[in-house]
Amino acid sequence: MIEGIQYYKDPDGKWVFTAAYHKERGYCCGNACRHCPYQYEAVPEPVKTRMLLISELSKIKSPHAIHGKDE
Repeated sequence: MIEGIQYYKDPDGKWVFTAAYHKERGYCCGNACRHCPYQYEAVPEPVKTRMLLISELSKIKSPHAIHGKDE
């Protein structure tokens, strides 16, 4: 695993896999990963719809549109 290419650590120290890592793996694992390039196809509802909405909102608005100013 190569930090900065296949994963990075978030502010809490958790590993976050990148889209590049997921593409190398070749399928959606169903865990609602932050950078899933497969449109969360294996994620069960209602989580799938929520993640797709968050993904779309993050593309068109500031982070405050999703989490609010204080979060």
